[in-house]
Amino acid sequence: MIDRAQQHQAFTIKVKALLERIYGPDSLEPLLEQLFELLQPHFADSISENLYKWSQDNILLITYGDTICSQNGNPPLGTLHHFLKTYLQDVVTGVHILPFCPFSSDDGFSVIDYKAVNHELGTWEDIQQIAQSFELMADLVLNHVSSQSQWFQNYLQGIEPGRDYFVEVDPEIDVSSVVRPRSSPLLVEVETLAGPKYVWATFSADQIDLDFSNPQVLLEFTKILLFYVQMGAKYIRLDAIGYLWKRLGTSCIHLPETHAMVRLFREILEMVDPSVALITETNVPNRENLSYFGNRNEAHLIYNFSLPPLILNALLQGKAEHLKTWMMSMPPAPLGCAYFNFTASHDGIGLRPTEGLLTETEYQTLLQCMEDFGGTLSMRTNAEGIDSPYEINISFFDALQGTAKGKDQWQIERFICSQTIMMSLEGIPAFYIHSLLATHNDWENVHRTGRKRSINRHQWSLPALEQQLEDEQSPHAIVLKELTRLIKIRRQQDAFHPNATQYTLHLPNKALFAFWRQSMARDQSIFSIHNLSDRKQKLKLSDLNLVTIDPWYDLISGACIRGIYDTLLLNPYQSLWITNKFEGLEADGQTCHLEVEGDDD
Repeated sequence: MIDRAQQHQAFTIKVKALLERIYGPDSLEPLLEQLFELLQPHFADSISENLYKWSQDNILLITYGDTICSQNGNPPLGTLHHFLKTYLQDVVTGVHILPFCPFSSDDGFSVIDYKAVNHELGTWEDIQQIAQSFELMADLVLNHVSSQSQWFQNYLQGIEPGRDYFVEVDPEIDVSSVVRPRSSPLLVEVETLAGPKYVWATFSADQIDLDFSNPQVLLEFTKILLFYVQMGAKYIRLDAIGYLWKRLGTSCIHLPETHAMVRLFREILEMVDPSVALITETNVPNRENLSYFGNRNEAHLIYNFSLPPLILNALLQGKAEHLKTWMMSMPPAPLGCAYFNFTASHDGIGLRPTEGLLTETEYQTLLQCMEDFGGTLSMRTNAEGIDSPYEINISFFDALQGTAKGKDQWQIERFICSQTIMMSLEGIPAFYIHSLLATHNDWENVHRTGRKRSINRHQWSLPALEQQLEDEQSPHAIVLKELTRLIKIRRQQDAFHPNATQYTLHLPNKALFAFWRQSMARDQSIFSIHNLSDRKQKLKLSDLNLVTIDPWYDLISGACIRGIYDTLLLNPYQSLWITNKFEGLEADGQTCHLEVEGDDD
């Protein structure tokens, strides 16, 4: 146990320069002391960085608290807990419960009260019960707050706290250089006791941006951060963090103060609970997204936003070209950091991460296919004032109904291939609940809410869902069963550690996407190979350079590799995990084998 003086010294070393970078030297000392007094009662026994927050065992689920609803009066969070224990107890290790606080719009991302649980979902006790069995990810929605929040109501009345928490802008000032994720007006006129004012609203008129240039706003969110850690959060997701700092005359995205703020939050977590991971949500082109690793001193995890559209495009086109190009450009995550891999989330499939990666023809084909498969597009206003596609709104399961040639009979196989690719890559896999459940587009929900994103936010009734999962022929049951099986296999493989070595393989067959993973102890290799096409494809095992002294085994089919110079035939959308280490798994080459070119069967 270190004493208060030692704590203060360590604290000062870690955060003083960051606070000065953000707020300047004038008010530095008072702010430094305020922050120390706030944090000191929560300091861990020892202040040290934990570089081993995850392993190949970590798998996350992304879900709203009310995605599954009971009809017996059980609160949705209780129903979610029941579903997790019944179907996913030994499958996922963590759960991202999307904003569970009281809100006024945007399905939770316009927070009214950060320290309360929406009573329609349940209570803090329900949250903590889930957190006892599954590592909890909580959203820190810190760029903006609901117009109905007490802070904003206080602003309108000119009283504290809140009077100075928001960004006022003269409507005559040119704000055209500000990068926008929406087409709505940036400035919103509101009536205050001091008369009409225009306030900054990046996302909507109900989501009013906070002014972090006021140090009191930082202190408020530090209190919220500490509270979430106390409530059991092991991952803190910084929502829309890229837009946090505003400076007129700039793009107001990814500013140096924003990066310094991410680093500050990371330092705070390291001092309070080094086991907690910080994850940044920045749906932007890949180069910008990677910047949030900083010098391995900002986010512990970043969303791999390029992955969903690139996997989708690869499976629509039946070729690995752009997926390989992107993958070769991706650096290994820095020490103590990792990628957060996903294909679907509560939002749409972001298109900005495809910038510079797809040809214009393939980009237009992607958009057309998504509309043909029942999806729609959300737009944003670019720097030239022109509306352009921002994201695709569609269920990821239905996004894979077919290829660029049209719909076909391979939807389930194609979809499972997409998820197998995702969970094979360097990083921590996260499955949106509607991916595990193979949920279809919900246009009824879109018509009910008037929001395009509702297409991928279906609410299941528990009885209806259980009926589908009991029907072994339903796509919901087939997908959940197979993904559950694959996830359990994956969790046992050292070579799938989030930071294990990864190399892209260059096979002659362009329809095959292949890469090599090697455990950090270098005792396990996995060749992850995926047929991206709707036809059988040949894989010459000689192209993999399998070591002849090792036995080889496909983890997915359960088959021994009978000859390392054979040519295997992969069925449409079939995946292989060929490994040299399979202790604890039965390799029965007599009853199960891969199809080899020349086999009579």
